Amino acid sequence: MATAVPPTAVEAQPSQHGWRFWAIFAALSITSILSALDISVISTALPTITKDLAGSTSAFVWVATSYLVTSVAFQPLYGQTANVFGRRSLTIAATLLFAIGSAVSGAARNINMLIAGRAIQGIGGGGINILVEIIVCDLVPLRERPKYLGVIFVSFAVAMGLGPVIGGIMTQRVTWRWIFYMNLPIAGAALVLLFLFLHVEYNKDSFSNLIRRVDFTGNALLIASVVAVLLALTWGGTESPWSSARTLVPLILGLAGHVAFLVIESISSLVREPTMPLRLFSNRTSLGSFGLTFIHAVLTGWVLFFLPLYFQSVLEASPTASGVNLLPTAVGIIPFAIVAGAGVSVLGKYRPFQFAGIALITITFGLFTLLNEASSTGYWVGTQILGAAGCGLLLTTTLPAIQAPLAEADQAIATATWGFLRSFGAVWGVSIPAAIFNSRVNALVDTVDDVSLRRILVDGGAYAMASKEFMQSLDAIPEVKKQVVGVYVAALRLTWEVGIAFGLLGFLVALVVKEVPMREQLETDYGMAAVEGSSKVEDSERNGEDEKKQVSTSASVE
Repeated sequence: MATAVPPTAVEAQPSQHGWRFWAIFAALSITSILSALDISVISTALPTITKDLAGSTSAFVWVATSYLVTSVAFQPLYGQTANVFGRRSLTIAATLLFAIGSAVSGAARNINMLIAGRAIQGIGGGGINILVEIIVCDLVPLRERPKYLGVIFVSFAVAMGLGPVIGGIMTQRVTWRWIFYMNLPIAGAALVLLFLFLHVEYNKDSFSNLIRRVDFTGNALLIASVVAVLLALTWGGTESPWSSARTLVPLILGLAGHVAFLVIESISSLVREPTMPLRLFSNRTSLGSFGLTFIHAVLTGWVLFFLPLYFQSVLEASPTASGVNLLPTAVGIIPFAIVAGAGVSVLGKYRPFQFAGIALITITFGLFTLLNEASSTGYWVGTQILGAAGCGLLLTTTLPAIQAPLAEADQAIATATWGFLRSFGAVWGVSIPAAIFNSRVNALVDTVDDVSLRRILVDGGAYAMASKEFMQSLDAIPEVKKQVVGVYVAALRLTWEVGIAFGLLGFLVALVVKEVPMREQLETDYGMAAVEGSSKVEDSERNGEDEKKQVSTSASVE
């Protein structure tokens, strides 16, 4: 095994970033856009896809969550193996997997093939998300990271916001298949840039030694546990009652698996290099920021998947119009994410932004409970901007807070854990409101006089049928249509009310976080590689000492 080399320390010098740094940064931004688009592009097209492929009324959830479940399950593995095999090869592999999954999804002839393609996309997309953020953290010191991560996150947020619009346009004017096919040229461009410019350091060793460092046991258990929990969340309240064995058994086994995973990760004799070592959670600031990350992701997913449902069912918007109506969320996130990222870098403080962010999101959910068929455009635009401001403030402030108390050597696995919780939160952000919405519809469906419509709306049917066409088909029976709209409004109101509780919990979690000074020196073995060779020599200033030490590493170039 190669001898570990202490990371080098370099004083932050933002002005010294040359063209290679910016070329790498551009490649990472384009790569990040890929996965962001695919998370949200499906939201406005989902009812059409479900009907076109004759999927079951519960299949719509799996088309969305199959991407998220594989994404979340594999992210910790990417984080650990990035330290083992290096960043470059894994980033290229993840992008290739994403492209393959896109091709399979676009060519899907049935709902199961589409779900399989989305799962492959998720494996690649999860890796893209984590590796992009890890590489940015390798290139700049902690104090500077919020600014640069802010640009990446803004690219991500713009793509997330444009996703529903693009999905609506493709579905309405071409075919939903192009929401997947359009990824292929973007992936091709990203791969070219990655091959040309992404050359970073890594510690070379024999393959046999490298493979022994991979935490196969922990990751296998984590993947199985995540899938079990998601199965329970998908079935509960729709295909099976929450009290049924079919729902409770996988839920209990999945949660127990998560506990077992943490136990295994804490036993050094079982795991050589843990994927998620417990030291990441040993301080209140990192622990609280991990929790805030999860809650933020839950609430963001909640909005992205259930505002379009309101637009298409209650306001009778087309898929394209629904995507356009969601733009205030995407547009609103951008300036606040930039302001928060720059503010943290300048002030060295993240807590004020976190408190303001979670407070604004919670208030927004309260305002969403008042949405109905008579709500004005100004109302739902204004409330979205308020919520987007909260999301933007949190977007760039949780990861720096997590990394601040931790050693720089743990930044890759800390970033992967942060990404895992963010993606896991997004999964719950779809599944929890879906379960609440479906259960509430089932309870209210008897208020609809038409018996045949009751059968259509129950057990997930209300979501699958939410469209302008379906609602306009009820114009001939206005009284019944009014009853159906009432069911949608009441069911959505309950989902927003439960979201308020999550927001209040997030505010309490934010109280746990402390303000920790952020490092202004970069310490890493995985920075930008020298063009001429495989060694790097950097001057370092450590702990305010005047004496500079020259450190030559044995790192190799990817």
